[in-house]
Amino acid sequence: MDLATLRDTDFGLLHGAADAYDKLHGEFGQHLENWHTGVDRRTAAAGWTGPAADAATPALRLTTGELTAARTGIGWIGQVLRTGADALVLAQSALRKALEDARSADLTVDEHGTVSGPTPSPADRHDPDHRAARDRTAEALAARISTALAEADTVDRALAARLRHHAARAHDGTALDPAATARDRLDPTLALRPLLDAVMPGADAPPAEVNAWWNGLPTDERQRLIEDRPDLIGNRDGIPATARDQANRILLPRLLARYEGYPPPLDGRTGLKLEGFRRISERLRTEGQDPPVLLLGIGEEGQGRAVLSFGDPDTAQHVTSLVGGMGTELRHIGGADADRARAVYDAAKRADPTRSTASIAWLGYDAPLGADVASRTEAEHGAAAYQRFLAGQRATHQGAPAHVTAQGHSYGSLLVGLAARRPGGLAADDIVLVGSPGTGAEHASDLSVGADHTYVGAARWDYVSQAGWYARDPARADFGAQRFAVPDGSPDGSAHSSYWDGRPCEDRTSVDNIGRIVTGHGDRITREAPRGGRP
Repeated sequence: MDLATLRDTDFGLLHGAADAYDKLHGEFGQHLENWHTGVDRRTAAAGWTGPAADAATPALRLTTGELTAARTGIGWIGQVLRTGADALVLAQSALRKALEDARSADLTVDEHGTVSGPTPSPADRHDPDHRAARDRTAEALAARISTALAEADTVDRALAARLRHHAARAHDGTALDPAATARDRLDPTLALRPLLDAVMPGADAPPAEVNAWWNGLPTDERQRLIEDRPDLIGNRDGIPATARDQANRILLPRLLARYEGYPPPLDGRTGLKLEGFRRISERLRTEGQDPPVLLLGIGEEGQGRAVLSFGDPDTAQHVTSLVGGMGTELRHIGGADADRARAVYDAAKRADPTRSTASIAWLGYDAPLGADVASRTEAEHGAAAYQRFLAGQRATHQGAPAHVTAQGHSYGSLLVGLAARRPGGLAADDIVLVGSPGTGAEHASDLSVGADHTYVGAARWDYVSQAGWYARDPARADFGAQRFAVPDGSPDGSAHSSYWDGRPCEDRTSVDNIGRIVTGHGDRITREAPRGGRP
């Protein structure tokens, strides 16, 4: 595909063709239903027997199969056209943005994509730094243009091949063959996902790159992707929070419908996911909530994934995200973990009522459910995901950077600690560790925020916080963190989960200290002497 074609083509015409096929698909579906109701089922219910019935029955079944195959094929053509059109629009947007940037840089792009600058002035001619900077800009733009053209060419060829395949099947009659239709369903060369994969940022692209790509898309194309391909948008770090929320609210009912459609009895993991999806759906059901509740992630990977935010992290001045520990399941994101995130939100408002807050419950990993707590493996896997999530928040935030606090509870504190020791560290200003059995670090200065911005809450009767399973106990003096006061709790084991108790009748010392840290007022916490330190 050449530059002028990609730049100037109105791919909205392909979307129009897809709409027409979708309409035909719907009308043909009604035709098929009329056949079932008026002929197929009526004949089967009539009790017709004899030689004529024996001859007619196979013919009726054949016709039903042919009609069903035809309807399926018509639906696929609409999907192929729409997905191909989306992919070409994305490539076109990338090209047009590169051309716009070239104009802004006073560079010229010819019909072959070659980028050149104006004749340099005498002063510029003798300024090697100026020439080198211009050459780098031209090379980068030329690469972007070349990439957009190559991506569009790949999509164009793949789209043409898919359409030729369906046209050939219509011509030779195999479009009416249910067996051939079933083979198409399993044919990887006919899959739709690669069409969009060719023009979207790769799975390992940094969130800042994803955000730049998203911002370069036309508004109508962003909305089309949200509605048509929420699976590509809802869980992508670097996509704005409101877009992710909209996409995930489309995905969640689909997940619910799929899991509710499984025949009973459900195995343990499937049943827990279904319960989790239901609880999250209930949590989202109330309209006009204050603060608004945004669904920033939802999925069925592993034990299930979900991210729920009280407040919009893209506009809030304070943003915090809590990583749950051992035993955290999908249902807790709509239940206890959501309650904890809300309690932190309320505490932050008490600490700083003049500024906005977003408080997030994050489940982006498989938390250990039993003996697995002895292993660091799940925390190591989750640390990369959490680091990327916070980097995505930085990329999508509007206005001045937010004050960001990472919170880890129990095994989740190990995950946060490991994330804070990864190359590049965490995109956070402060870290809060509660009920922590260790972070994998020997000293708070090993974490990316430093010792002065690492805060620890450890209840007297929280046995887990005294375990020291993963390197040094963070509440000890020789770890070097800032220890804040929390209630002693009860020796019955409940102390490990009581750090967010915030009802008026309860001691809010712990959650109020967390609220002060979240709002950047760590200097106002009520302190507690570290273990092994002087009072």
